[in-house]
Amino acid sequence: MTREEKLAFMREALSEAKKCEKSGDVPVGCVIVYDGRIVGRGRNEREARALSTAHAEILAIEDACRTLGRRNLNGASLFVTLEPCPMCAGAVMLSRIGSVYIGALDFTTGACGSRFNLFDWDMAPAPKIEYGILKEECAEILSRFFENMRKKSHS
Repeated sequence: MTREEKLAFMREALSEAKKCEKSGDVPVGCVIVYDGRIVGRGRNEREARALSTAHAEILAIEDACRTLGRRNLNGASLFVTLEPCPMCAGAVMLSRIGSVYIGALDFTTGACGSRFNLFDWDMAPAPKIEYGILKEECAEILSRFFENMRKKSHS
């Protein structure tokens, strides 16, 4: 995959993240690409759905499985604006996604290398990981969200 393609797909993930701003959800977006096209989309909808598992990656994986008509996403690539948590990293492994492209790192709950790396465990084939795709833009949307949250809590 070319650098231009990676940037374009991460921009699509950012577009999903921006949709969270209206719902009050932490702005995380994700797309899944197979054979050069987006087959799954997701954004954080924990608040909107009142569902703790409604993370962007989980919803994108579900969408991709429906689109492709199978549970195995071998050969697919996942683009996400924030490093996956342990639940999402586990879902990536179990769905057999081959590559994960991450925008911003999550030093609090990141399970793909910053806090710890779930893919180091010998449980399933580990995906290839690439960090830092549009990292400034991905970090900025999160920083702005949390800054606005702090302002609201102090008013």
